[in-house]
Amino acid sequence: MRTVVMGGVLFAAILSSIGCVVPIYSSNRDVRARQLIYTSENLRQVADVWERIWFLDNPDFETPFRTHGGVI
Repeated sequence: MRTVVMGGVLFAAILSSIGCVVPIYSSNRDVRARQLIYTSENLRQVADVWERIWFLDNPDFETPFRTHGGVI
């Protein structure tokens, strides 16, 4: 029983160190390039979504000095 458990632990350690069993990207170079471009474009938009969620993209009305407020 002990040998089976140790063999399972060893197998799990080897399996976790070799990477993903199913590759995330295609092996075809053209398809893989397109997939990487789509992934990088999606990750580039994360900052915009984060600012929209926390309302950081709205103008700030709390200025440290008084403004006129009218048309000059």
